[in-house]
Formats: sequence, C-alpha cells, structure tokens
Amino acid sequence: MWFFDALASGFQHPTDPGRLQWFRILFATVLTARFALSLGQGGWDRFAPASLSLHTAEQRFGPRRARLLASIYRPALILRTIAALALAAGPVPRLSLLVALAGAAMELLYLKSPNAVRYTLLTGTCLLLAGNPGHGLHIEHGLSTANTWAQCLLVLITTDIYWNSAWHKIRSPQFRSGLYLAQWVHTYTQVRSQLPYRRQYAVPGLVRRHAGNLTARDVHLWHVAAVTVITAEIALPPALLIEQTMPYAVVAGIAMHAAFTCLKPRQLITFSGLTLGTYVAFGV
Repeated sequence: MWFFDALASGFQHPTDPGRLQWFRILFATVLTARFALSLGQGGWDRFAPASLSLHTAEQRFGPRRARLLASIYRPALILRTIAALALAAGPVPRLSLLVALAGAAMELLYLKSPNAVRYTLLTGTCLLLAGNPGHGLHIEHGLSTANTWAQCLLVLITTDIYWNSAWHKIRSPQFRSGLYLAQWVHTYTQVRSQLPYRRQYAVPGLVRRHAGNLTARDVHLWHVAAVTVITAEIALPPALLIEQTMPYAVVAGIAMHAAFTCLKPRQLITFSGLTLGTYVAFGV
C-alpha cells in the first residue's frame, strides 16, 4: 500500500502529482462556492453601521479595530472570491492560495462556529506544502516525490476527521439509539415552514413522511442509519487506500455526504465538498 511505503521511506515514495493538482482544482471550486454564498443572506451587509455584528465586533475587538474590520470586509469578500477562481485556473497557484486562505481566515473573526474555516485552513495548508500544485487546468501524470508529503497529510487529516467523528458518535447513546436524528428530523418537519432561510435545509419529503415522527419504528430506522454512518466513517479511510475497494468507497462516501448535506446544505457544503475532494489523495 503506497501510503505505508511513503511513511517507511520518509516520504520519498513517488506518487502521481496529478492527485494534488486535481485537489487544487476541487479545493478552489469549493472555496469559490463558499465565498459566493457568503455574499447572500445578509453577508454583504455584515458590519453595516448600527448593525448587531458591528456592535459585537466593537465589544470583542474595541471600536478602532472593529471599524478597521468593517472597512476591509467588503473588499476582502471580493478579493478572496477572485483568488479562489484564480486558484482553480492556476496561473499563480501559491499566491492565489495564500490570498484565498487569508480571506477564509477572516471568518474566524466573526463566525460563531468556525469549524469549516479551520478545516479549510488545514486542508489548504496541505496544498500549500505541495511541491508541484500544477498550473492552469492541465493535470500532469507520472511519478514524482514532489507531492508525496502533502498527499500523505491529506490522507491523515481525512482519516482523523472520519475516525474522530465516529468516536464521538459511538460515545453518544442518543445518537447511537437513533433518537437524536429522529428528534432532529421531527422538529424540522414541524417548523420548516417558519424557518427564515428554508434553503439551508433540504430533507427530502419522502424522509419526512416516512421517518419524520417519533414512533418506535422511526427511532429504529434512525438507529439503523446511525450505525451505518458510524460503520462507514470507520471503514472509509482504509477502503479508500485499497485499490480494489476504492471505487466502492468513493460511491459510499458520496452517498453519505449527500445525506449529511441534506440536513444542512449551506453549513455543510464546505465540509462535504473538501472531504470528498481529499478522496483523490488516497490513490497513488
């Protein structure tokens, strides 16, 4: 298995540089979508005069720094979106990546739950360490050690994300029993018409009709779903590394993340998009 050969050789085992070049394009595409979506639902007007976000920033950073943040906010939104597009096109990948990561890091200053930002910075740093991120939309194939270190890091990060998530789910009796998912879908079914941003949720009507209550049958169905998710998160990393099982693992991962994203499309588009993008790093 190439990954363990790379570890044993001190990351001198050659890999296909095209793997990380594909990830650059996928990473940039996800960031472009995230940055474009951040302009809507009040994002462009964040830090407007007399707004709650500006008041919160003043309390957190002080009036002078809050005004500085407000003054650079809109130009930064535009600049980081251009940088993400340029990263996908690839004329100056490292400079574009640095600007895009700086634009993403800005969100740490005001988002209440910036986990997606941290994940973006983590995977983006791996890409920054690639010796040959590629230029333009052309993908180079062959064998080289230029991207071995960065590729191994992406594999480790994705494995940690999946296994850490599975560990927390295993330790949660409410999740394992299916009660958490049953309660979430039931509550969403009851109040979805009153939600201010309905497009943030996309639970299919079929699921709401047949598993949107809190009966013993519904809880049992969600228990099966919970166990399936835990099993998939544990099995996916090794399955992705094995050439014979990788195609099936990719299909399973796409299906799992599609289900995740239905629960919270806008919130999980970054996590799901970047995680699926790292799948290209599992191949040699």
